Order: sequence, then C-alpha cells, then structure tokens
Amino acid sequence: MRPLPKALQRLIRELSKLPSVGEKTAFRLAYHMTACDRELAGSLADALISINDKIARCLECGFLTEGGACAICSDSSRDFGLVCVVEKPIDVVAIERVGEFKGIYHVLNGLWAPLKGQGPDSLGLDNLLMRLERVKPREVILALGSTVEGDATALYIARLLSEVGINSTRLAQGLPKGGELEYADEITLSRAFSGRVAVNLR
Repeated sequence: MRPLPKALQRLIRELSKLPSVGEKTAFRLAYHMTACDRELAGSLADALISINDKIARCLECGFLTEGGACAICSDSSRDFGLVCVVEKPIDVVAIERVGEFKGIYHVLNGLWAPLKGQGPDSLGLDNLLMRLERVKPREVILALGSTVEGDATALYIARLLSEVGINSTRLAQGLPKGGELEYADEITLSRAFSGRVAVNLR
C-alpha cells in the first residue's frame, strides 16, 4: 500500500469498512474509480453527500425517507390495522420485495442484547406503544430474527402488548423451501414440527 497515493489509500480504507468488502475488493473499486471511470467517482461522491443531506428516519415508523413520513406511512391504501415490527430498515425492504404484506411497519433499530449493553430502554418501545395507541391495530406481527436476541425481544414486546390488550404474532419459522432435512439444525426442525400446518388438498 505504501507506493499508492495517500488519497487512494484513504479511499481503499473507507471502502473496506463497508459490509462484505475486504481490502482486495476495496482496492479494485478504488482503482476502477481512479483509473477507469472518473465520472463514476464524481457521481458517487454526489450521491453520498446527498444521502447525508437528505435521508432521515421516518417520524412515524423509523424507516428511511427524504423528510417527514415515509412512502409507506403516507400510503392511504395500506392496512393500518396490521403493524409489522422489524429490527432494521433493510428488513422492510426484504418484506416489501415479497409483495404480500400490505400493512405498515415499525422499525426498532436494534434488539434487546444485554451482552452488547442494549436493554429494552434502548429500543424506543415507548414510541411503539404510543403509536399503537393511536393506530389501534388488530394485530402486531413481530418479524424479528430467529436469534437469541430476536427471540428475547419478541417475547418482551409480546408481553408488553398483551398487557395493553393488543394481539401479537410471530412469523412462522421452520424448513426453508428446497431445504433437505439432513442439513437442518435441531432448532429449525423443532420449530418446523411445532409450527406444522394441515396439508392443503386443493
């Protein structure tokens, strides 16, 4: 790295901080922008500045927006009686990609993780409860990861909601489509059995 110009070294260093981008990939990207496509470097710099200036969290749900309420919260055709609680904004993108969920979201921006110093107070659950009081949903879907932290957070929120009379559910968990039984771990198999459904003969 020593013979490279300092500005290029800095770019490589910053790019390598991105998820799934190692030093070699960062070098290839930086080299491409420096030696092959300077226009791309300029437009990328403009886009990054624009993100800092324009992108914020939705005041209602915590998803990404360019100001005020996000496109989902502003959409009157959505089912406001169905609220899906997720950990992070990218989870909203994943669910929207499927195209089946027509309700609204609430982004926690974290999970209950005591070992990382994140307790229930860090999740902004007061905001969630106040919002649910306004919306009065018929169901809250806890779409949180199948991890120790995800399970603990879902259980904690479910208990809070139960105390105020709000029905909550969790996403079904089990065998993935095309998955072989021999490769499934014990927890996945256990949940697949406990969450089994009747065979649809139609």
